Amino acid sequence: MDKEDTLFSAQVKRPLADQLRPQSLDDVVGQDHVIGKDAPLGRMLSSGKINSFILWGPPGCGKTTIARLMAEGSKLYFEQISAVFSGVADLKRVFQYAKERRANQGKGTLLFVDEIHRFNKSQQDGFLPYVEDGTIILVGATTENPSFELNAALLSRCQVLVLNRLSVDDFEVLLQRAEKLTGHKLPVDEEAREFMKETADGDGRYILNLAESVWNYAKEGEIFDKDSIIKIIRSRAPVYDKGRDGHYNLISAVHKSLRGSDPDAALYWVARMLSSGEDPKYILRRLTRFAIEDVSLAEPGAVTQAIACWETYERLGSPEGDLAIMQLTAYLATAPKSIGVYKAAHAAFDLAKKTGSLMPPKNILNAPTKLMKQLGYSDGYEYDPECEDGFSGANYFPEGMARVKLYYPVERGFEREIKKRVEYFENLRKEKQQAKKKA
Repeated sequence: MDKEDTLFSAQVKRPLADQLRPQSLDDVVGQDHVIGKDAPLGRMLSSGKINSFILWGPPGCGKTTIARLMAEGSKLYFEQISAVFSGVADLKRVFQYAKERRANQGKGTLLFVDEIHRFNKSQQDGFLPYVEDGTIILVGATTENPSFELNAALLSRCQVLVLNRLSVDDFEVLLQRAEKLTGHKLPVDEEAREFMKETADGDGRYILNLAESVWNYAKEGEIFDKDSIIKIIRSRAPVYDKGRDGHYNLISAVHKSLRGSDPDAALYWVARMLSSGEDPKYILRRLTRFAIEDVSLAEPGAVTQAIACWETYERLGSPEGDLAIMQLTAYLATAPKSIGVYKAAHAAFDLAKKTGSLMPPKNILNAPTKLMKQLGYSDGYEYDPECEDGFSGANYFPEGMARVKLYYPVERGFEREIKKRVEYFENLRKEKQQAKKKA
């Protein structure tokens, strides 16, 4: 290591991301919709009245920095805790200090709670009296959807502000700031620089840590290419939280892409889930559900394909079995779609609830005992295979209940043929009933 490298290493002994932490809201990138002069936080600062709020956004988008700068800008004492490491005792201590600070110094406290969703609902309730009486200004940070993870009482007292994942342009600003701070040009070619910004996946802290690694690993005069960056990264899993938000957002994207008959998008979202560590069996279960719910009889082979791919995966496992999941994804995306049976099923359940315990017609019930025969069970039953056209046209709904049409096949795929059959039997049933009336 030469003298220049030694100087640089000493210069960045404190992590680069920490050295570049914004010193004012104007330095924060990518969040103008929240911190601008006419934005919520900008208006709070200009008015001098800071209200409690929740910052919801992905990792590395500036939640902690924004909270700290809001405290500095409003002359509030900045107190920070993490819901991962803190408990009730820590909260009580913070609240007590905040009370004393306000009483003795006349200074308010901005309490920043990182990963606030990690506190359970009863712990969240503990904030309420201190937020209401002004002991603290609460600023919570979460990567999870507050609608699901925070209780209604706390949400009603806090404004929820959604932060953006950082863009490629935002990353370029951060890299240029890093180059200015260190006095060194990042030793990468253009393709590698773009790759670094792409792989950062919205996380500003990550790209600065990656840039620091590049500077530390590069020898004098060496320029890293994309492959060199890949070796440094080795394996970076995409940002994906298997909690409620990330989990359901991505599977929703899979379903919508399949319904939209877009195999490319569907394959992309499935790949995102698999590469992020999602349980393949969960994906297979949802794909199988799609086969019977959204494809259904428009392509009867869909459920067979789903079970076959599921069994194939169970025999092969990952990574070989992942191809079976991708095959099923492409098959379902390109299959004709029908929710005819899905609608019919819901209509049938609704009808069953409304009609209660009506008995089937006696003529279609078996009569294994003498008493049942005397009561008319099985009397007049027509065995359809022996009838003309192999169809009797008999009524199979409860006696006294009007016939209800539940199933409406669509004009797509194989269900087009089923529709012809349904219409054929409907017409034949009418003919048979009319003939019986005349007789």
